[in-house]
Amino acid sequence: HVQLVESGGDLVQPGGSLRLSCAASGYTYSGCMGWFRQAPGKGREGVAYMSTLNWYQRYADAVKGRFAIGRNAKKILNLQMNDLRPEDSGVYYCAADRSCRGGLSAESYAYWGQGTQVTVS
Repeated sequence: HVQLVESGGDLVQPGGSLRLSCAASGYTYSGCMGWFRQAPGKGREGVAYMSTLNWYQRYADAVKGRFAIGRNAKKILNLQMNDLRPEDSGVYYCAADRSCRGGLSAESYAYWGQGTQVTVS
């Protein structure tokens, strides 16, 4: 069983920074790990993902140049968020899928964390 746990969400002023972490445990699957977010009344939006096989990374246009994925510890996926804007607010989810198909499409991911709240105001 794959378990993902996000942490690091907080209230931050515009222009500030946050670092989210996603700790993974359980059986390991090859594929992609990504970050998604959901604002009130909206669907789940792809933020960024990376392949665990070739380290290919893709970012949503809205966060390019400001957000970056990293693996700074074993089994931990980080999302460094800089120059935060109010429109970045939402619940951020870590996700994983063994097939690495779908990229930034939330419906293609099989495993999800519980989410961590990010509020930029």
